[in-house]
Amino acid sequence: MNFSKQLKMYREREGYSQEELAQKIYVTRQSISKWENDHTYPDIHNLIALSTLFDVTLDELVKGDVEKMKKSIDREKMDKLTWRMLIFMILTAVSIVPFVEKWGWYGFGISMGFWAIAMIAALKIEKMKKDKDIKTYAEIVAFVEGNDIEAVRKKRDFLNKVIIVLVFSFVFSVITIISKFVWLLLS
Repeated sequence: MNFSKQLKMYREREGYSQEELAQKIYVTRQSISKWENDHTYPDIHNLIALSTLFDVTLDELVKGDVEKMKKSIDREKMDKLTWRMLIFMILTAVSIVPFVEKWGWYGFGISMGFWAIAMIAALKIEKMKKDKDIKTYAEIVAFVEGNDIEAVRKKRDFLNKVIIVLVFSFVFSVITIISKFVWLLLS
């Protein structure tokens, strides 16, 4: 049985309408409707509120969905896209100087083709994360498995994202500069 059916069963067992349940856990009726129709999944705070309200464990409330969540976080596909993105970003950084020097705008176009492939992979990764609501699923899986939820939350902290982007940009720039010097030495 999946979470949406569990939620509806417990709500009806307690005799709550969607509106009444929403008021009890401080969300909108639309949120309850989306959860029951399997359009979205509640965050860990709402899951805890629901389990407390219904006097059931989190396992009873979501255990059937944990395996589904783990499978929905398609790590193999995400890893493949991540490697594709990294490889083509490195190809862009390494090729841009020699290709522009050798072929001018055509060389620039080839390097931008590498960059476009990397960006398509990055966009697919972000779409997967958004579609599967991986951040929320990761928190739930961590909780059910007894892992530290705060550690999972810290991974998605805004500052961490900014640092990752800055470090990535710095590394990309260094690779490009090294590529330029190597190209000048070989020319």
